[in-house]
Amino acid sequence: VQLQASGGGLVQAGGSLKLSCAASGLTFSDYAFGWLRQAPGKDREFVAAISRRGAVTYYSASVKGRFTISRDNAKNTVYLQMNSLKPEDTAVYYCAGRSAWYSSIFSTADDYEYWGQGTQVTVSS
Repeated sequence: VQLQASGGGLVQAGGSLKLSCAASGLTFSDYAFGWLRQAPGKDREFVAAISRRGAVTYYSASVKGRFTISRDNAKNTVYLQMNSLKPEDTAVYYCAGRSAWYSSIFSTADDYEYWGQGTQVTVSS
């Protein structure tokens, strides 16, 4: 199983970025996915999660209303649209996945089986 995250970069506060996570080596529609992030000196924290068919999503309080998680099961890809970015959103962003029942979602790092390599997001003030 491979998860390949991309789309990070440097953006000014208030700007937008869209992260992608391409999955291979698994039956994509059998898996729930999430995005988590880790800032320097901090623990990895949950950002957003999505169920197998995308019917259920869940966000941390710090990003709700600004970020949107989505998936395209035909393209084996999960996305994270990030709007109104703030300097405190600066972190390495990881996509993660695990096999799941239909509407299950997961909000802790220990729940996930597979991880991507991370993509750096830097928001300047």
